[in-house]
Amino acid sequence: MANTLEERLNGIREQDPEWRAKAHERLEQLTMPYWALGRLMDLAEDLAGMTRSMNPPVARKTIVTMAGDHGVVAEGVSKYPQVVTLQMVHNFVTGGAGINALARVVGARVVVVDMGTAGDLKELADSGKILSRRIGPGTQNIARGPAMSRADAIRCIERGLELALELGESTDVFGSGDMGIGNTTPSSAIASAITGCTPLAATGRGTGIDSEQLRHKVSVVERALEVNKPDPTDGLDVLAKVGGFEIGGIAGLMLGAAYLRKPVIVDGFISTAGALIAQTLSPGAADYMIAAHRSEESGHAIMLEHMKKTPLLDLGLRLGEGTGGALAMNLVDAAAAILTRVSTFDEASVSKANA
Repeated sequence: MANTLEERLNGIREQDPEWRAKAHERLEQLTMPYWALGRLMDLAEDLAGMTRSMNPPVARKTIVTMAGDHGVVAEGVSKYPQVVTLQMVHNFVTGGAGINALARVVGARVVVVDMGTAGDLKELADSGKILSRRIGPGTQNIARGPAMSRADAIRCIERGLELALELGESTDVFGSGDMGIGNTTPSSAIASAITGCTPLAATGRGTGIDSEQLRHKVSVVERALEVNKPDPTDGLDVLAKVGGFEIGGIAGLMLGAAYLRKPVIVDGFISTAGALIAQTLSPGAADYMIAAHRSEESGHAIMLEHMKKTPLLDLGLRLGEGTGGALAMNLVDAAAAILTRVSTFDEASVSKANA
C-alpha cells in the first residue's frame, strides 16, 4: 500500500466524544419532550461528533456518481447490455437521470466519475463534463479469476480518496453513487465475503431478473468466491478479487470524507459494498457514514447490520446512482437545524416538565 494512503488511513479518527456530549446536552434541553424528534436528534448528535462543531456545516452538498464496468456480465447476470453503462453516463451529463432530478430537489451538485467503463468517455472527460479516474476498461470476470490486481485495487482507493480531498474544499456533505451494469454481482460477493452470509442471502434480483436467472446469479457469486477465496479481513484483497473499479472508488471517497471529518451519505447496495471495503481498511471511517436507505436488494439489510447502521429511509428503492443519498440529504439538513435553530427551555422562557 502506498505511503500516502497509509498516512491518510492513519489520519482518520472516530467521532469526537466531547462534541457529541455537548450536542447531547443541548438536545436534551430543547423545547419539546425528551428526544421527541427521535432519530433526527441522534443524527444531530452524530453531525456534531463528526464535524467537531455545534453548528455543523451541511449547506454544500456533492453527490459523486462513479461508473465502472464488469467482466462478469459475460455470465448473463444482468437484464441489460453492458453498453447501458456508457449510455447512462451520457444521460447523467445531459441531466435526464433519476439522480439529476433528485439532486436538484436538495440543491446538490452531481459529479460523474469514470472509474473504468468499457466504453470511450474521453470526449466527455476532455470537455470537463465528467472526471476521469480510469483504472482500465472494466474489470475481469470474477467467476473465472480476480477482478483486478491488488495494485489496481490500491489505485481505486487512492483515486477515490484524493477526489474527496479535491472536492472537500467546496463540499460539506458527500453522497455516494454508482453506475455499472452487472455491479450487483460483485457487490453480492463482497457482502458474502465480508459479512459471512451465504451467497444466496447476499444476492438479489438487481436489474429485475426472474427466478431462474436469480438462481444462476447466485451460482455465479458462489463460483466467484470459490475461485478467488477473498480474505474477509483484508478489504484490498476482497476488492481485488471480487470487486469493481467504481466500488473501490466509492470506498476511497468514504475514506477521504472521514479523513476530512465530513459526513458521507451511503446510498444503496453498491455504495454499501464500498462502505464495507472502507470499514475493513479503517474501522473509524464508519463513524462518518450515514446510511441513506434500505435497498430492495436482499443482501443490503445484512450489510447494514454488519456495519451496525440503521438506514434513514425505507422506500423500496433499488436504482443506485446516489438517489437514496440525495433523498436523505434533506434529513441531514433537518438534523442540523434541530441542533442550531430550536431554542432550549431557558432560551425560550418555557417551563420544563414537572420532576
